[in-house]
Amino acid sequence: MAGNHRPTVGSTGRGLRIAMVVPPWLSVPPPGYGGLEQVVSSLVEALAEQGHAVTLFGAGEHHGTPAEFVSTAELQFDRLGESLPELAHLARVNQLVTAADFDVVHDHSTIGPLVAGRRAVPTIATVHGNPVGEYGQVLSDTDHGVGLVAISHAQRRSNPGLPWVGTVHNAVDVADIPRKRNPGRGPVLWLARFSPDKGPELAIQACRAVGLPLILAGKCNEPAEHRYYEEVVEPLLGPDVTVVFNADRAATLRLLVDSRCLIMPIRWAEPFGMVMVEAMATGTPVVALDRGAVPELVRSGLTGIVCASPAELPEALRAAERIDPAACRAHVEENFSAGRMALGYETVYRLMIDSAPVRSAARSVRADAMSWKPS
Repeated sequence: MAGNHRPTVGSTGRGLRIAMVVPPWLSVPPPGYGGLEQVVSSLVEALAEQGHAVTLFGAGEHHGTPAEFVSTAELQFDRLGESLPELAHLARVNQLVTAADFDVVHDHSTIGPLVAGRRAVPTIATVHGNPVGEYGQVLSDTDHGVGLVAISHAQRRSNPGLPWVGTVHNAVDVADIPRKRNPGRGPVLWLARFSPDKGPELAIQACRAVGLPLILAGKCNEPAEHRYYEEVVEPLLGPDVTVVFNADRAATLRLLVDSRCLIMPIRWAEPFGMVMVEAMATGTPVVALDRGAVPELVRSGLTGIVCASPAELPEALRAAERIDPAACRAHVEENFSAGRMALGYETVYRLMIDSAPVRSAARSVRADAMSWKPS
């Protein structure tokens, strides 16, 4: 267990002992393409490089990170999103995490904030989804002693009443991302899941309006995704559109490198949009609608074009040809590197650790209040 690790040098102080928790249906790093899994993998790598000891709690077998790996169950991808396997996984994590072994817990699960109050170690939880609706209701009941971290300022603004303790942008290990060699050439690329939120039909219409070829590289595994593809996207296909289903990470990176630009005609408040960062890291500019975190990630005119409406997309596709690939890469290196992300999280870890006595007292007051009965 983590008690065997005794790091002595950290980036801003002594090395921390960190329990990193992921849902029981994710492999870190991912064997194929996976956004959250890749972010966690990059974070673990960077934290280890900065002198921290990380223990990764997940399911299945360890695929290879510097973290010590603790598996609580078999990998349960077929039960993705179900509450019971996640609760069982978190219950096991809570049994294993002790103050003698860990300084802080970093939870990436959906319902972790609800059960983290049982831990004797302060917890931060990264909110990876859109914190509104039912998910927002769950997060609003976050246990005392748990701090939520947003992945963008736009995400945080969408529900400002939650117990946020920081904002840390997702990041990539830029050294692992290949560079573009032929800027302004190749097809336009749309890379997302087949969903109305992602606007694949808007991508087809925009590219067709200016006579540019398009690759739709889409995740299409779930029934709703198949239905949307068959009913909405497939009738619009023609010789100018190539479809690639469920590309793995290596294939995805090749598509990003070879494309003239990435198009993101999203219809929802995207909390982050990792694919935009990966595109810019290859030198590929991004053409996107101004929704959610898009303007935080893309510098319009420098690393892509941010559009107010779908009507602006066709002209933006042509304008993107003038974007300098080197500027795109430099933007990611400066703002979305794994090292920068790790430093951001370390700041939040230390904040939570320093405030732990106060939060523990608040938990005790709450427990006393709940157990009190009138005489």
